[in-house]
Amino acid sequence: MMVGAIGNLQPEKPEFKEYLDRYHKNRLFRGIRYGNLWGYNLVTQVSNPAFLEGLKLMQQADLVLDTANPRPDLLEAILRVTDKVSGLRIVIDHLPAMIARLDASGRTPVEGTLRELAKRRQVFVKLSEVLRLIDGKASTDPALYKPTLDFLFDIFGEDQVIFGSDWPNQFAADNLPAIVKIVQDYFATKSRAAAEKYFWKNSLAAYRWVKRHETQPQL
Repeated sequence: MMVGAIGNLQPEKPEFKEYLDRYHKNRLFRGIRYGNLWGYNLVTQVSNPAFLEGLKLMQQADLVLDTANPRPDLLEAILRVTDKVSGLRIVIDHLPAMIARLDASGRTPVEGTLRELAKRRQVFVKLSEVLRLIDGKASTDPALYKPTLDFLFDIFGEDQVIFGSDWPNQFAADNLPAIVKIVQDYFATKSRAAAEKYFWKNSLAAYRWVKRHETQPQL
């Protein structure tokens, strides 16, 4: 049932091209993750010529860059990446969690960056890490999530948002039905076409995964 996986490679390393060529032979390999995790720092690397050359190899191989654990400075760095490697597809993970933490003053400058990113049609956003706890329990109250989801959907629209569960992190693994219900309830208020794009079609546009079984859908 798996149609793709994201790897852990460092574009700035001398051996990156060799590793990329090796793993790219496997059609399940769809790209790499690089962001605020594993001690990596996209904010500083975006000024590193070797890093950018690695990303250009990714773009030439038709692979995707996943970024995780967004902060305002990471979003600005992603914007710079889109200027320097214009054809590279990028997926921004876990954005709802960051937006939910911002007050009005913090959200305004971030909104400007996000709207610039949304103009880059090769940039996608995972509406993942959505779930919040109320009194120690997972809440599925639609009113709790609607403002954040509306904010992001208004910016990126139906063509640039992707489902993400944050599994297998324990918090998500323990609450997967609640996570699915939250976004199902939200997209029940949208058109069927918008819901299908969010739940699977946009993942194909972003990752270009290869159908592996006759029962799997295709565009």
